[in-house]
Amino acid sequence: MKNHANVILSQIDIINRRELLATATAMGASISSAYASLGLTVPTASEVKPKRGGTARIQQSIIGLKDPRTWDWPQIANFARGWLEYLVEYQNDGTLRGMLLERWTVNEDATEFILTLRDNIFWNTGEKLGAAHIRWLFEYWCDNSVPNNSMASRLDSLVDPNTNTLIIDSVILLDSRNLLIRPRYPDITIISSLADYPAAVVHPKGIYSETEFSSIGTGPYKPDYFAEGERAVLVRNDKHEWWGYSTEGFSGAYLDKIEFIDTGTDPYNYIKAIELGQIDMLYQNTGVFIDIADSLGWAKYSTNSSATLVLRQKHDTTIEGLRPFSNTSIRQAFQLAIKNEVCLELGYDNIGDVAENHHICPIHPEYAEIEPTVFDPQKAQKLLYQSEAREIEFTLHTLDDEFNRNTGAAAVAQLKDAGFKIKQIIVPEKTYRQNWSKYDFSVTEWNHRALGIQIMSLAYRSNQPWNETGYSNEDFDNLVDQALGIIDITERKLLMAKIEKIMLRDAVIIQPFWRHLYRHTHPNLIGAEIHPTLEIHLYKLGWKE
Repeated sequence: MKNHANVILSQIDIINRRELLATATAMGASISSAYASLGLTVPTASEVKPKRGGTARIQQSIIGLKDPRTWDWPQIANFARGWLEYLVEYQNDGTLRGMLLERWTVNEDATEFILTLRDNIFWNTGEKLGAAHIRWLFEYWCDNSVPNNSMASRLDSLVDPNTNTLIIDSVILLDSRNLLIRPRYPDITIISSLADYPAAVVHPKGIYSETEFSSIGTGPYKPDYFAEGERAVLVRNDKHEWWGYSTEGFSGAYLDKIEFIDTGTDPYNYIKAIELGQIDMLYQNTGVFIDIADSLGWAKYSTNSSATLVLRQKHDTTIEGLRPFSNTSIRQAFQLAIKNEVCLELGYDNIGDVAENHHICPIHPEYAEIEPTVFDPQKAQKLLYQSEAREIEFTLHTLDDEFNRNTGAAAVAQLKDAGFKIKQIIVPEKTYRQNWSKYDFSVTEWNHRALGIQIMSLAYRSNQPWNETGYSNEDFDNLVDQALGIIDITERKLLMAKIEKIMLRDAVIIQPFWRHLYRHTHPNLIGAEIHPTLEIHLYKLGWKE
């Protein structure tokens, strides 16, 4: 099969390096050839190797386990990564490398993919991983009848819209290691989607639900203890011959035990836990607490990303007998009343970049620069007062943590200045995480994705599980469908400009900023660098000799 990665590699002068690497490797380029296209060599791994043994304690929210294809918070996946692995791994430098896959090839129009499994992978039951397991896995992922199954959204090109199941003959077994993937339309996001956190590789005989969660997997650890909102523990599964031990570029699984400790959402608790010697690593750090952790002598890691906060409204919401959010003018009024720079300053201590209300980041390869929305509270007030919604008291729901809460407060204050009647309700973590997609008006965290078109497809196409606004626009959907099949970045930018303009014209969201991400760790902990998607690659963690 012809590999189309060379088309991507010829466009190195127009996109960000990390996103080039993601795009090229998604289309089948090797990591070394992607780097070579930039005139670079692949960075060498650190010569400092962790010792084997010991325990690492990670501060992170402990969220209840459930069916992986319905996972909606990366913290769930970070714990389960101990034994549930992925076909593809998205790395800090932007490259996509095979994990359970050894390699993949893609034809020139992204309508055929060949996936090749590694030959040395076993489930922790002793059974060898084969292509038949992965064929079943695509059936599991593409069952669109399962509520909140976002994998069916990610792999929409493989879902039969009439049956809501995997299209017959779209995933074909070639032999015990190879599968042929044939989407119903060209789709450049398939490989990137296999690296997203709901794409964990589960066993056909495993039960993965809120009431029972199987320990069958291919990873080097096994679950030892789990208490939602408190603590979760992994221990190394020494009875399992993990494939990574004998695979170049992996090795690892150094730690005997990994503990996740839930200290709540208040960053003051993180600092206190550091001072008391109760943790060795933060999930992430924000605001003034970054300087405080610096002063305690901990190692600091940072990365730019397309992680963000979105203020969004459910368009079909009825409030006081009216449906205000179905009115484009009302949504425009909300957007015009909020100065994104103020939200960045007061909500995130200016540790990021101002966003443009369309959810495509300048680091995305297909980002198109268009005329932004202009802050205009007077026009916002005029639009509000001309509508029936002028007497409605709106409510903005925010997670009870520092930057979600503070960003919400900054937005509410500006909306009040523009004449809106609005209040903020701060929601406890467990309640918020269980109901994040159900609130009429709320602030939602969105993680980084390698490609901008992934975000548009996942979050704003009609009738998708993660389309929390309920936005539906046939023209928008058609443009997204077209862009999913365009490999050429320059051509995809042209479509993305149209998509971004529709997002602004329809005032689908208010998106104030892009987040720079920070993590602090004990200075002797290795392999704990912060990832753009907040993944924690547990097998890399270990202590210095």
